[in-house]
Amino acid sequence: MKLKHKIIVSIVILLFIYPINLIAVKSWAQTKDGDALQKIMLDQLDEYDSRLDKVEKKSVMDRINLTGEYRFEAHSIKASVDPYYNELALQKNLVDTMFYINYKEGVDPSTLNINENFLKNDLATFIGGNYSDYLYFTDNLTFDGLKKMCKDPDFAALMEKLKSKLKPYSKDNGYDADNDRLYTNRLRLNFSSNVTSNLKFRGRLSMYKAWGDSTGVQVFNGQSGSINFDGTTASVPNSDILRVERAFFTYDISKTPGYVSIGRRPSTGGPPLHIRKGTPMGGTPMGTLVDYQFDGITLGLRLEEYLLPGNTFRLCYGVGYESGFGNTPNNGLEDVTMYGFNWDLFYDDDMFIQLMYAKAKNITDGFNGLVVFPVDPITGQEDNSQHIMRYTPSQNLGDLNLGGFVISRHDFSLHYFLSWAYMSSDPENVTTPFGGLFCDGLEKPESQTGNMLYAGARMDLGFPKGLMLGLEYNKGSQYWFNFAMGEDDIVSPKLATRGSVWEAYGIYKLNRWINFRLGLQKYNYEYSQSGWHLGTPKKLDEEPILGFPNYKDVSVISFSTNVRF
Repeated sequence: MKLKHKIIVSIVILLFIYPINLIAVKSWAQTKDGDALQKIMLDQLDEYDSRLDKVEKKSVMDRINLTGEYRFEAHSIKASVDPYYNELALQKNLVDTMFYINYKEGVDPSTLNINENFLKNDLATFIGGNYSDYLYFTDNLTFDGLKKMCKDPDFAALMEKLKSKLKPYSKDNGYDADNDRLYTNRLRLNFSSNVTSNLKFRGRLSMYKAWGDSTGVQVFNGQSGSINFDGTTASVPNSDILRVERAFFTYDISKTPGYVSIGRRPSTGGPPLHIRKGTPMGGTPMGTLVDYQFDGITLGLRLEEYLLPGNTFRLCYGVGYESGFGNTPNNGLEDVTMYGFNWDLFYDDDMFIQLMYAKAKNITDGFNGLVVFPVDPITGQEDNSQHIMRYTPSQNLGDLNLGGFVISRHDFSLHYFLSWAYMSSDPENVTTPFGGLFCDGLEKPESQTGNMLYAGARMDLGFPKGLMLGLEYNKGSQYWFNFAMGEDDIVSPKLATRGSVWEAYGIYKLNRWINFRLGLQKYNYEYSQSGWHLGTPKKLDEEPILGFPNYKDVSVISFSTNVRF
């Protein structure tokens, strides 16, 4: 029954049936059996009221459908950091030594006897005695100025000699980075509305937090999840704030296979990531390439009537960074945009094939975000104030190309998939204190390529009913990079790993409303800076110079309870 017909029926009941029964109640109340009959009629009126409430509720629910889910998750993390040289400690010693050379008369840098006694006593005493000059020196030391000085061959040679002498005193012998107990809450509220036959709206509000932490801002630890980016606010533990993760409408163009969709996109949890969660497909783009919230537009064609089942071709456009609004005026930066295509070649209950290509233009050295930096990236000085900083990009570094495919099948009780992804860079000759596009700050950027292989399978067992067992493997090359900062992995996005990851898991669906999941992830990192497009990826087993510690091995045991409502 259409909504307008329901409204007419409701009005008829209110205007005619309700008053007639009310008069009858009053008349019977004056008879000998009035009390009993009055009770009967009042019960009938209550029933009419209940029916009216259902009609009104149904008319509202026909317009807006509300569902949700809550997840509790517990993790035990065992991680190790191999020996490395701390680049920021080395930077601090280098800056302090340069101050000593510049301000102390008669010092010959080539004969300077650098040892532990010099750093802890002579150098520290000199800085303490000339602290105001030292602050003036460090405050006026800029990265651009440092790069200009390094163009002088004599200065560059001096820097290299000092670095070689100072390097042994910046070594970190490695350590264990364990977290035996980490608990998280995640709440998702889904709402949808079929406004008309060809206009639909979809949205999702999300809250995701670690137990005991609602700060919303983390201390930077080298992992992409420790900066509060626009694309990760609802995808990594953040705070108890309910955020808009998705909000978009889709309009089907009448008498054509085309449609247009605009808004905050369904760009997280895409194929084949849903298989390991035991859920329906959660997003449109391939999870191996994009798992990141963003705002954009999609123009699509549903071509299954002309080609293969489920065949849908989409042209996509999005913005990753807005350089004008909310940023320094005339900062000289271009917006970061992404465009490309997403093509479901085949899609039915048993098979799914998707191709995807995306180009990210004018990539910056990060995106707008909030973070606490424990160390100044230029001087290497520790920042003990732990104040919140608004990280703002400073340079456009170049372009990135991403492409790949995913094939998944469902045969009997077995779900299995294979995905391959590729990345190439087209850099500008630009670097920042955090590095350039896949190069360190004082290096010249060059074009790089990377790739990643991802495969897995899940068996749905008939006994006990509702039990699923799965195994997955992925391996990324030295320069592999994808936009996976919003991936749902507590340590770091596994599909961004420069190295390999094994994952085994079991899921038990008690019923359609609740399930339990137990999983084990084993990371083996081979190169540094997984998940970042800044800096040169270095082999971790060669004691490299690193700006921040990098995990070498990580084991994560996770247990979760997911309740739908």
